[in-house]
This record gives sequence, C-alpha cells and structure tokens, in this order.
Amino acid sequence: MKTYKRKTTIYTLILSTMLLATACSSTQDSASNTTTPSPSSSPSPSATPATTSVASPTASPTVSASAAPTSSPMPSSTTSASTVSKQIKDMLELAKSGKVNGIPFAANTGLTDDVDKSWGKADKSESAGSGIYATYTKKNAVIGFNKGSQIIDIRSNDPKLHTLTLSQIEQALGKPTDTKVNGDDTIYIYKASQEFQLKFIIPKSTGKVDHISVFDTIHSINNMAG
Repeated sequence: MKTYKRKTTIYTLILSTMLLATACSSTQDSASNTTTPSPSSSPSPSATPATTSVASPTASPTVSASAAPTSSPMPSSTTSASTVSKQIKDMLELAKSGKVNGIPFAANTGLTDDVDKSWGKADKSESAGSGIYATYTKKNAVIGFNKGSQIIDIRSNDPKLHTLTLSQIEQALGKPTDTKVNGDDTIYIYKASQEFQLKFIIPKSTGKVDHISVFDTIHSINNMAG
C-alpha cells in the first residue's frame, strides 16, 4: 500500500511539473504574440510622408522668370533710332546732288519751266532777297529761282519732317557747319558739297524741324535766309 501511495505521489509530481512547463510555454507564446505589434506600431516608416515636402524642386519658378528677355523692348527702340538716323544721313547724300527726297527737281540743273510743266502754276510766288520763291502747297514744297530762272533753293515742309529734333540731327550728322537766326527760326546749316548746303529750320516755338532746304551757294546771287 505504501508503494502505491509513493507511485501516486510521483505521478502527481510529474503531472504537476508537466502542467507547470506547459503553462510557462503558453505565457511566453502569448507574451511574444502581444509584443510583436511593435514593428507595426512603429509609425516612423509610415511617417515618411515628410518626403512630400520635396516640393522644393517644383517650387523653383525662378526658371520660368527667364521670360524677362521677351519683355525687353530694347531691340525695337534701337531700330527706330537707327532708322531716323539713316533718313537724316540720306538727306545729306541727296543734298550733295542738289536734291530733296520727294521732289523731282535739282538745284543748279533745274529750271522754272521744268517745274511749271510738271506741277503747273504755283499757288503763290514772292520775292525773297534777289530770288523768287514759288509755293506748291499740295507738294509741300517751295522752289527758289534766280533771275536766270535757274533753281537755286529747294525747300520741303513734308509733315514727316516735323518730328525731327536738333538732337536727332546732331546724332546723325554731328554739329552743324554754321548756325543762323531769322526771327523765331534757328537755321542749322550743314555743308553737303562745295556747292550745296543742307539746312534744317527749327522754330523756337516747337523745337522741331519746320522745313529743310537744299541751297545752291554758287548760282544764288546772295545767301538768302532759309
């Protein structure tokens, strides 16, 4: 009987030990299961949306600001100034032959009859100095003749001339050879050749060209006012 009790006690101890071991392993498993969420609970990887702040490359519109060159109006104003300068230089070139742009006659070689045949009778004729000046209003021109009916002065008051200033003239041709004053008008004289002068007549009241004159210094009896 004692032997039976001993065996029972041993079995009980073994069973208790086994139960205790099973309980320990189960608690360890449950502990490991509850701690595993730590990787998923670490929001640091998912918190990497901070990378969306990499908007800095797109936020550099300074490149599009390179549109500034298109707003540069510098090439158009420079062309206009150069065009005006060329027109004034062309006036001096024509004056070397006694001519004015838009008028088909030349000082020295032209005669009164040439003008009458081409343009008809003048609107008015008047004496100035020792010459006679015929006005052709529709042609924006005044033609001066000497006593031999030879053209000695061709004047143009074409409206296109009325925008010219002394500054533009000097920029194209430099300083005038001579300057004279006739009442309110200042006459700026440029030597085109040994025979001809190019004159710009500018009233003080406007500060801009009223008319130009190509004057024959040889075949005129005296230097009449521009």
